[in-house]
Amino acid sequence: MKDLDTNRFRYDGHGSDARPFDIRKAPTKVDDLYQNSDDYEKLLRQQVEEIDTLQTQLYVDNRYGLLTIFQALDAAGKDGTIQHVFTGTNPLGLRVHSFKRPTEQELEHDFLWRCWRELPERGTIGIFNRSYYEEVLVTKVHPNIVTQTQRLPEAVTKDMDKVWKQRYEAIRNMEKYLYQNGFPTVKFFLHVSKDEQADRLIARIEDIDKNWKFDEGDVTERNFWHDYQQAYEDAINETATDHAPWYVIPADDKKNMRLLVGRILIDELKKLPISKPKRDKERFNELQRLIEVIRAQ
Repeated sequence: MKDLDTNRFRYDGHGSDARPFDIRKAPTKVDDLYQNSDDYEKLLRQQVEEIDTLQTQLYVDNRYGLLTIFQALDAAGKDGTIQHVFTGTNPLGLRVHSFKRPTEQELEHDFLWRCWRELPERGTIGIFNRSYYEEVLVTKVHPNIVTQTQRLPEAVTKDMDKVWKQRYEAIRNMEKYLYQNGFPTVKFFLHVSKDEQADRLIARIEDIDKNWKFDEGDVTERNFWHDYQQAYEDAINETATDHAPWYVIPADDKKNMRLLVGRILIDELKKLPISKPKRDKERFNELQRLIEVIRAQ
């Protein structure tokens, strides 16, 4: 696992050596990264411990933050991936936010506003379960959301192609600004197949303990499967940059998906020029003196 090359899942722009993202060629399943369930648990536990160590260093250094974005179609496994990968990380260093349908207050602002409010502080990892990308995914599949719900001037919405182009540009600018201020962004698209999604939705219906996860709207949205595929392909190609890359993760096997996400997070955290604490001689001597004070109390 340590030598796993995750670059084949990475998309980072339109340079001469960059690959455009073609969703039809992107796998939803790859060979297992684990030998059996015990091996999977061992590998995941090692990753969890390493992420916690790196996050602690990020927190102590307090100069950088990391924004991680999880996007996927329904039942791809966003919640479970976040839960398993970050299960051993000190909550003090995490900021998790799940974006639902915009509230009335959020609709009174621009489409990026509600996400700006939830950005992580320095020293922390921000986790967005869905994000501002919904505004070029769901809204692109259902443009009536923009024209009828978002209260934009008619002068803006009369040319919807221009709306998407401007939103892609706004997202790129936002992520560039964050990077320039010490907050790189890592984006995960958990890529599930239509057949696997069907199996998981049915499981949510058949298992009473999973009924709470089921939303009738998920069935309706499957009618727009190809539209969503195109929307994701467009969004990734328009917003993949070196400082805010997309990783397209095969999601038909949840164990593989979690191990891939964990490995990528470790690699991205290691890229940050985080300074490890240096021993100050005067401080060290003072701490030694305090040890004696504590023992004498």
